[in-house]
Amino acid sequence: MISLKRNTKGDLVDATGLRSRGSSIYRPNQTESFRISRSKFSDFLSCKRCFYLDRVRGIMSPSTPGWTLNQLTDDLLKKEFDLCRVTGTTHRIFTESGLGHIAPYIHPDLDLWRDSLRHGIEAKVEDSSLILHGGIDDVWFDRNAEELIIVDFKSQASSYPVTTEHYLAGVYHQSYKVQLDVYAYLFTKMGFAVSPIGYFYVCNADRSASSFDGTMVFEETLVPYKWDIEWIDGELREMVKTLNSYQVPEPRSSCENCAYARQRALPESSI
Repeated sequence: MISLKRNTKGDLVDATGLRSRGSSIYRPNQTESFRISRSKFSDFLSCKRCFYLDRVRGIMSPSTPGWTLNQLTDDLLKKEFDLCRVTGTTHRIFTESGLGHIAPYIHPDLDLWRDSLRHGIEAKVEDSSLILHGGIDDVWFDRNAEELIIVDFKSQASSYPVTTEHYLAGVYHQSYKVQLDVYAYLFTKMGFAVSPIGYFYVCNADRSASSFDGTMVFEETLVPYKWDIEWIDGELREMVKTLNSYQVPEPRSSCENCAYARQRALPESSI
């Protein structure tokens, strides 16, 4: 899609393709703290060149529309679990899944942990000025093991039933697992005891309904995931090395952004 830049009033403005805030641009070997979001770390894993051009050179990728319906599902689920926190009641998903020993975690910083833009959960990256951070959807508590359980809400509309095996094996769900790995890593670095099993709370809209009638019906499924953080420190070291380099990384052959930029740079006579 073609994206047009607008200001907060919705008026069209000049698109420079460059970041304007200095705090969003990393200077190689800088000593001042620099925050790297979980999503930017995922960008690094996807394509080092695009990540470098964004974080060091300040070249912005075109914007994309927000996932407002998915965000609404997340917000409503958060309200449900917050109500359980206030009233001390058991959420239906715990009853249906035989998880009576689990309850929504109560902590004074929960809302800050959810705020990915201004706060979130965070940890300093070793031997660097970087701070890795991310915003969670929710945290539950295993009362038997006295461990935190990391939860991520996911919405979709698939004709296939949600099963643990197929959901975790899905090509486009691999980034979801990275997301939960990073959250587990950060909570561990923050000194919390974290359950080795996290959950994707998957809300799958029923596509077989005969009509809309102003209502969508969702089937709710908890998908357990045994997170893995062993790989993260190594990738973080590579990310630090990349950021501190003055050489732009080579493009990734499967990166569509790199391919688009390469084709746009060709002389008109060759197009």
